[in-house]
Amino acid sequence: MIPFLDLKKINQPYETAFQEKLKLVLDNGWYILGKEVENFEKAFAEYCHTKYCIGVGNGFDALVLIFKGYIQLGKLQKGDEVIVPANTYIASILAILQADLVPVLVEPKLETYNINPDLIQEKITPKTKAILAVHLYGQLAEMEKINEIANQHNLIVVEDSAQSHGAINNQQLIINNQQSAQAYSFYPGKNLGCLGDGGAITTNDSELAKVLFSLRNYGSEKKYYNEFVGINSRLDELQAGFLNLKLPNLDADNEKRRSIAKRYLSEIKNDKIKLPFWDLSNNHVFHLFVIRTENRDDLQHYLTQKNIETIIHYPIPPHKQKAFPDWNNLSFPITEKIHNEILSLPISPVLTETEVDFIIEILNQY
Repeated sequence: MIPFLDLKKINQPYETAFQEKLKLVLDNGWYILGKEVENFEKAFAEYCHTKYCIGVGNGFDALVLIFKGYIQLGKLQKGDEVIVPANTYIASILAILQADLVPVLVEPKLETYNINPDLIQEKITPKTKAILAVHLYGQLAEMEKINEIANQHNLIVVEDSAQSHGAINNQQLIINNQQSAQAYSFYPGKNLGCLGDGGAITTNDSELAKVLFSLRNYGSEKKYYNEFVGINSRLDELQAGFLNLKLPNLDADNEKRRSIAKRYLSEIKNDKIKLPFWDLSNNHVFHLFVIRTENRDDLQHYLTQKNIETIIHYPIPPHKQKAFPDWNNLSFPITEKIHNEILSLPISPVLTETEVDFIIEILNQY
């Protein structure tokens, strides 16, 4: 079986270094918000070309804290509307709700799976105060257009970058928007993954960063002195240590993903399979390689029979989830088409050329 993602193989080269890092953390005797976190925050901020990085417990908390930070600063209020793509992973929407804000769903583009900027304008109301752009599957959303809309309407831009570590197209436009913050996840399966849960926020907004450093730690900047009503969401020393070891290899790993994607795009030739759009720039790091087909269950069964593991990201659109009964009767045709047809192929830095050859051959025979 060719696994969809072989995490054991991905982390195997780091095994000795991980053990050494564990011993170092144990010997230091400091497990929360110590030097490893400090070093990672500095390194990841530099990598992302931002002034600040705030390590937190996971990617979901990163989003929630950004929204709560803006509420604390008075730039958002409970009940404000946040525009979000209708086909995102449910965590993006749950984070908006967790911050007592109101998600407003907008259809994506069928080609890129990312939010369609041309449809944002019609959803803006006097209550709209922010746009949550999701860089789904590793491809950056159209940030130039999104930032233009945000500037016209004085909207905050928040980026769900949980799947897009290292994507750099339009980066200058992204980081120059001072009303912007990015949320990252280091869940083990991400392009930059730790060995448990972990997350981070990056921003150039010094005022927001100051609040976030406190909010993640019970609202406390100085121990036992609580300035805000915060939460406990801190990237721990051990996971930060592991991330410090893996970060230097992220660009090379992303290039391996792109090289596999190039082969898929140029060598998969089957009218029954619709390949994703990519302009060959660095705006895509292929966290996932997502194809579409009208008979997905049949294709997935066929690939399983051929010993190729695939996963559906994601089978049910958010507005059809039982968790949101008030949305169940809404219609988002493009979102529904995507969720009914998508299938993710294996793609990772440890996928071999022979395995890629085999996957392409089997798909072309379907």
